[in-house]
Amino acid sequence: MTVELIRHGKTLWQETGRYQGISDVPLSQKGKEALRPAESTPQAVYITALKRTRQTAEILFPKARLVVVPDLGEMNFGAFEGRSAQDMENDLDYRAWVDGMCQGTCPGGESIETFSQRVCRAFAGLVDEALARGEGSLTIVAHGGTQMAAMAAFARPARSYFDWSLACGRSYVLDAGLWQSHRTLTLLGENDYTGRK
Repeated sequence: MTVELIRHGKTLWQETGRYQGISDVPLSQKGKEALRPAESTPQAVYITALKRTRQTAEILFPKARLVVVPDLGEMNFGAFEGRSAQDMENDLDYRAWVDGMCQGTCPGGESIETFSQRVCRAFAGLVDEALARGEGSLTIVAHGGTQMAAMAAFARPARSYFDWSLACGRSYVLDAGLWQSHRTLTLLGENDYTGRK
C-alpha cells in the first residue's frame, strides 16, 4: 500500500507570515489558483476539520469522498495564532518559545510533543485501518505540522521534525510494506500539486 500525505494550499495568513494553527483560515485566491487537480482520484480522501484542507481536497480530488479526522489537525499555537514573528519580536513568551527551539508549550496551546502524539495516533490508526481493509492506497490532505510529525515518527530514512517541512501543495509518497513488521514507512518520493501545465 502507498500512503500520500499532502499539505494544503496556501492561505492569506501564510502569505502574510502569520501563525494559523487551529484557526479556520481558508485558502487565498492565489492559493486556490496555484493548485491543479490530481491525475487520479482515490475513492476517499482523509482531511482535517479545517476548511483549508477541505478546499484543497476538493480541488485536487473533486470526485473523492472526504472523511474528516479532527486529530490530524494542525498544532494549536494558542496566543501566537494570527500574529507574525515580527509582531511578536518583543513578546517575552514568544521569545522564550523560539529560544527553546519551539519545544515548549505555546501559551494557551500545545507543545510539539503533545501535538505529535495526537497526530501520530490518528495517522497510525488510518494506516492500520487501510491495511486491514486491503486498500492499495491511503490519501491524506492535512497541514505542514501534520506532515512533519508523522514523517518524523514513521518515515525512513529518518529525519528530524523540522527537516520534513514541505511547501504548500506538496506531498510525500510512502510505501507501507514494512508497517506491520516495523511500524515504519519507506519514502518513495514527493508530488507537487502546484503550477499549471
